[in-house]
Amino acid sequence: MANADSKSSLIVPGEATERCWSCGTMRAQHFCNSCGKVQPAAPVDYFMFFGFPRKLDLDTAVLEKEFYALSRRLHPDVFAQAESVERAWSLEQSSMLNDAYRTLKDPIKRTEYLLRLEGVELEEQSKQATEKARATGELKKQVVPPDLLEEVFELNMHLEELRGQKELGEDDPALLEEIGKAKLSLEEKFDALFNELKAEWKKWDAAVDSGTEEQLAQIRDQMLDVLNRRNYIRNLVRDVNEALE
Repeated sequence: MANADSKSSLIVPGEATERCWSCGTMRAQHFCNSCGKVQPAAPVDYFMFFGFPRKLDLDTAVLEKEFYALSRRLHPDVFAQAESVERAWSLEQSSMLNDAYRTLKDPIKRTEYLLRLEGVELEEQSKQATEKARATGELKKQVVPPDLLEEVFELNMHLEELRGQKELGEDDPALLEEIGKAKLSLEEKFDALFNELKAEWKKWDAAVDSGTEEQLAQIRDQMLDVLNRRNYIRNLVRDVNEALE
């Protein structure tokens, strides 16, 4: 009969199987239900890693509880005296655990991650935009949201005027006040968009259970639009802050 060492020699780190590498029974997600051995990481997304459906209105308290429970069981120190493959798999699973937790606990990262799983990218993250920028030597540019066109045009004029005054060593309190008001308006829109995004989460989660592919696609596109607008405003506020320094 083959011993544990000979069985484990047939497995390489990162290879996921349906059966436990040690005792041969059907494996669970992270550990064998029969012998308790840690298993190679299965090729799953971050939601499935925690046993969650692909839903966005996630209970972060449950996520945190699951994270710390798995952290204690998967930590490489626990397997210091184990076989080399089991040590390697505990390290691999611990790394994936940390990445999954950091992504899912942050509401924006969680939404962006789900959209990537669904095959869509934000404007500023798209590979096509990156490649185009590299080819032309230009910075990637985002399209101005239609509802901000007038506001952004006026703000950019004020910022250009401010930069010109700085070069001349001049100071215009009225101009600074106008820019400050514009910044406050943008920050309010930024916060409002997060609330709009959370409303889309509820639609998405309901559609996952009982919606159609068409409904899911519409909600996905709306979330993408909200995130793109939110990122545009974030970048604009950053530009304002740099100009005011």
